[in-house]
Amino acid sequence: MAAAVLQLAELGLHGAAFLCGVVCAAALTVAQGEFGGRCPLYGAVSWNGTALVPEAFSHPSLCSFVSGVSVVAALCGFAALLRGVAGCCGQEAPRRDRPWLGIALAVAFIVLFFLLVSACILRVGMDAFCASIVQAKGLASCQEAEQQPWGSYSPARFYSNLYSAQASGWVSAFLWALLSARLLARRRSGTPAPESSAESEAILGGRR
Repeated sequence: MAAAVLQLAELGLHGAAFLCGVVCAAALTVAQGEFGGRCPLYGAVSWNGTALVPEAFSHPSLCSFVSGVSVVAALCGFAALLRGVAGCCGQEAPRRDRPWLGIALAVAFIVLFFLLVSACILRVGMDAFCASIVQAKGLASCQEAEQQPWGSYSPARFYSNLYSAQASGWVSAFLWALLSARLLARRRSGTPAPESSAESEAILGGRR
């Protein structure tokens, strides 16, 4: 029964990681679209007396890198989720032996590393962009800039989208850290996932 609960928890983590990856990539893409496809991270803004005017943007590849990492992490989470569900629904779940666990653990560590890098890029890049806005206009917070006039652009929700992308990025990294720890613990203990159909049925609440 304990193995069934752990298996359910692992499936839940994979599902949540998939959703966070999708949200992060989508929110950043929308924020980038509000600036004509340019990357606002690490950007600079000035005030010309009537509107906020972006003076510098990062190369679009920076935002593409962050979005790409989130998409790949989401796909990995979704693939692992499908594999887990297929194993639970099958008559006999596939054996997750030590070689498979080693590969899965390596993939999880790689995904976690790039997620941490992209989350740091989002955090520092957004802080730099917002600091430039606040300094240029003398605002109390960066979010207030959503109600300010902008020259050439209409980023009505740029702060909300960037914040959502940043929050989702950090949550995604945290979830992958938990998944990595789970895989590492399973590999060290040498305990495979539930294999028998009885245990699989216990996860799904029994067959009728």
